[in-house]
Amino acid sequence: MVTKRPAPGAPGIRTGGEALPWTRNDALVMIGAAAMDLIGFTLSSQAEQGYVPVAGCFLVVLAALPLLVRRRTPILSFAAVLLLGLALYLTVPMTQHFNTAMVVALYTVIRSQRTAVAAAASLAAVVMSLVATTSWPKPPVVDIVGTISAAAIVAIAATVMKHWQRDIETKRRLLADHAVAAERRRIARELHDIVAHHITTMQLMSGGARANLARDPEVAREALVTLEGSGRVALREMRQLLDVLRAGDETEKEPTAPQPGVGDLERLIAESCRAGLPASLDVRGEERTLPPSVGLSVFRIVQEALTNARKYAGDARAQVRLTYALDGVTVEVSDDGPGAGPAGPGAGSGPGYGLVGMRERAVLHGGTLEAGPLDKGGFQVSARLPLQPEEGALR
Repeated sequence: MVTKRPAPGAPGIRTGGEALPWTRNDALVMIGAAAMDLIGFTLSSQAEQGYVPVAGCFLVVLAALPLLVRRRTPILSFAAVLLLGLALYLTVPMTQHFNTAMVVALYTVIRSQRTAVAAAASLAAVVMSLVATTSWPKPPVVDIVGTISAAAIVAIAATVMKHWQRDIETKRRLLADHAVAAERRRIARELHDIVAHHITTMQLMSGGARANLARDPEVAREALVTLEGSGRVALREMRQLLDVLRAGDETEKEPTAPQPGVGDLERLIAESCRAGLPASLDVRGEERTLPPSVGLSVFRIVQEALTNARKYAGDARAQVRLTYALDGVTVEVSDDGPGAGPAGPGAGSGPGYGLVGMRERAVLHGGTLEAGPLDKGGFQVSARLPLQPEEGALR
């Protein structure tokens, strides 16, 4: 059996199979506070009395022990520090009454408790320190001002840190919510592209196979083969997409197929031709390897544009033009149909998720997308995706 060592700051330190009620950081804070107070007590006792009381050293260390559980029980830990500190001050004459253990305990209470409890704890710390002075009931003004100032500094620091941590947590939650929303939009785009393209292709191919089943069985057979292949590709892409939602599950043994890119545009053109929309691909500029995310966006934009053309362009032809430039890549998909694109009258009453998804893909990379009817007839989708200099230099 493999035993995992807890990370620093974990809920407890395991010793002999049991968890202790404090963390390693709590132990380090306690040791540091005890060391600081012990050094101060030793120097002040040696300077004022000429010797260092052993009982005082013991009480100084003992007063810091409650800091071990200050995060689990901050109020009880603070009360224990108060009582042990009072016992120390009443046993051994001291001039320093607001020691390090008191500062840490009070700071923890103010950070973790509501305002009323924090104010009561600060008042108790001040009163205890003043009661423990050797000149009570008339302590010097310097002691009063010093004690109140020390408590005020601790209270201000703890309050500022409390609000700062609260702001950090709020921003972290907002970032997490934005990340979840962005991932949901990405999955929705992928799902729309996969379903819209492949289902449309399968519908057209099945209709063609049915129409040619009696008069031309060979054409019907080819259409059914294409239909089968399109369904297989759709299932594979759906599986890759759904794997995103199973990030916490056991890893699949079967390797995941790579995401499509510009190298798969020829396949899209062939599928479009078989589905009844003749299309051609024109590549301009010096071809080079694009980043996977950019290549996927180009593929999905072309896929969605051709799907829309098959839906709304009627008896038309389509052309895909991919242009490589030094600072980016441009893809244009146009058809010579009647001009009723996804946003036109032939689109019905749908919300137009295709154009929204394409535009979101372009904006995701800092690019732009324009879509609309052409003056000479037809419809065109044009997207430009910029590349960073190091990305544009990829070979």
